[in-house]
Amino acid sequence: MRFSFKPNGVCCREMVFELDDNNKIIDVDFIGGCPGNLIGIKQLVIGGDATDIANRLENITCGGKSTSCPDQLSKALREALK
Repeated sequence: MRFSFKPNGVCCREMVFELDDNNKIIDVDFIGGCPGNLIGIKQLVIGGDATDIANRLENITCGGKSTSCPDQLSKALREALK
């Protein structure tokens, strides 16, 4: 199933991702944000279990911000798993 998430407090404007029937991440795309970092995150999470990835990325901050693109992806995955 394909999902779209509008993150808050980060440079990325939208996260679009797909989970298979076993909640494995098939694909993820980031609109806006730091391309190199987000391509790296994409490569690391594809094929991973959505719950495990959400747990690993949760509460990562960016600079002085209280959140980050990884933290926002964690929130997006948790929302999709509800």
